[in-house]
Formats: sequence, C-alpha cells, structure tokens
Amino acid sequence: MMNTATTGLAAGMALGFAGYFGDFWAFLLVLALGAAGLIVGLVMQGDLDVRGRRQR
Repeated sequence: MMNTATTGLAAGMALGFAGYFGDFWAFLLVLALGAAGLIVGLVMQGDLDVRGRRQR
C-alpha cells in the first residue's frame, strides 16, 4: 500500500507525463511536478510542517 507522499509523487509525475511528453523540457516538467506532488503529500501526511512558526 502506498502512503500519502508516494501517492502525491506519483500523481505529480502522471500529470507531468499527461501535460507534456517530449524532450528535455518534459523531463524538467515531470521533475518539478513530481517534487510538488511529493511536497503536498508530505504536508498532508504530516511529515512536513510549512506553517513557519518560530520556536522560542
């Protein structure tokens, strides 16, 4: 079973393939969307905190 981060990564990569399939720019697009999907998955899973609160 895939966890949330892996699902987000797979979704981002699938969107990249569906959006643009071709040369080096397609690779960069898939890389960027995969990273974005991974970050969203990690946030949803609770492994990454993006609230930016300072600790005293």
